[in-house]
Amino acid sequence: MARDIDYLPRIAIFLAGIAAGAFTAARREGGAGMAPAALQELKSSLANLETRLTVQDTATAERFTKVESRLEEQAVKLAEVPSTAQIVAAMEQLLSKTMTSLDERLTTQAHSIEVLKTTVSQTDSLLERVLESLDSLQTYTDPVDLSDDVLLSRPAV
Repeated sequence: MARDIDYLPRIAIFLAGIAAGAFTAARREGGAGMAPAALQELKSSLANLETRLTVQDTATAERFTKVESRLEEQAVKLAEVPSTAQIVAAMEQLLSKTMTSLDERLTTQAHSIEVLKTTVSQTDSLLERVLESLDSLQTYTDPVDLSDDVLLSRPAV
């Protein structure tokens, strides 16, 4: 679009040159000059062309002003957006914290499992000793009365 604006003055000069050439050629051919009606029409055409070029130039300048203001707004918004490197760094930091937390929890759970294994082993050992003690106490406190035993009092076959 910027190139279009660069061409507008050149086009205007070119058209003015054509009009001047036509005016000069008409003067040379006729000797006395152009007819007043043709000259007036040429002048009005040039004035109309200049008006249209001015309007077009004004409209184009307004559009460029709007586009430049929107570009500035977009540049401000773009400056506020974090860069890819910042996003990646934040994600790495978050992942590192998460992994550290997970590692600590797994270590704590592994320690708890080891303590539980040790406790179960000690409990099994203690229960085994208690049962052995109960068995040994039972044999000492309950004298076996063989005469009251039903199986022993039956006649042998």
